[in-house]
Amino acid sequence: MIKAVIFDMDGLMIDSERVTFESYQEVLKPMGLTMSEEFYVTLLGKPVKGIFERFYDVYGKDFPIEDVIRECHNVMAKRFETYGVPIKKGLKELLYYLKKNNYKTIVATSSNRDRVDIILKQAGITQYFDDSICGDEVSHGKPDPEVFLKSCQKLNVSPDQAIVLEDSESGITASYNAHIKVICIPDMKYPEKQYQQMTYKILDNLENVIPIIKDLNTK
Repeated sequence: MIKAVIFDMDGLMIDSERVTFESYQEVLKPMGLTMSEEFYVTLLGKPVKGIFERFYDVYGKDFPIEDVIRECHNVMAKRFETYGVPIKKGLKELLYYLKKNNYKTIVATSSNRDRVDIILKQAGITQYFDDSICGDEVSHGKPDPEVFLKSCQKLNVSPDQAIVLEDSESGITASYNAHIKVICIPDMKYPEKQYQQMTYKILDNLENVIPIIKDLNTK
């Protein structure tokens, strides 16, 4: 019996990955640097430490990564304030269904608390979640299972009573290692075969999650 749904945020609920990529390009341009899409997708789903390491590998150990990430988030925030937070297809329908049918819900993301609270509020979806756990509240980020196991603890459910919704390979791995069923809704990168095998389903959009949950709870 599925009692809880665990949501990733960026790339899963919020259509933010393309915006993030473009923001990085904007911030790097005055520095005389560029970023390829191939490099950017290697950052998806990684904890902050992993992102730092990837930047240092490509841009050098003296790269001002903290300043760049901070400015990238500023650029994104301005875009969200100006144009609104872009949400993924089917999100509102899924959240409404879960709320109406008394499922427990939580956001489990690598992003920091201050950013998460602002984005959820701007997107108008805060009220749909019972709780959230962020990257600065765990010792080990994805692909470590800690964030998902703590999500289950917060919601007082066992891993076999939850399902994770993810878009990244790191998130898929974290859920698999936590022994929680994971549904992948790919964003900028379709998961490679080894990660596909870890998923319960791979779907086109979030609205298609509803019949899967219904089916799991009739077995």
